Amino acid sequence: MIDGFKRAIALGAATVALAGGAVFSSVGVASATPSHPGDHSPTRHVDRGRCHMVHGHWIRVWHPAWRDRHGHRHPGHWTRIWHRAHLVCHRH
Repeated sequence: MIDGFKRAIALGAATVALAGGAVFSSVGVASATPSHPGDHSPTRHVDRGRCHMVHGHWIRVWHPAWRDRHGHRHPGHWTRIWHRAHLVCHRH
């Protein structure tokens, strides 16, 4: 009796796991396919002659001083953040 009960629980858990995986995989495929034929992205309507590549570069960002929930003051500090290369297009 107990072995049959354990087997039923294990079979039910496996069924739920397989069904959940099937649902997530179908959602992933559905979201990856375009909803309409053709490219309707904003870059399609931009004149490529007005575009240029901006190379990757570092920028410095200031993080101001702050107090945590215990009242301890943390001083401000600079960090460097990498901005990767990207295409910049101007619409006029």
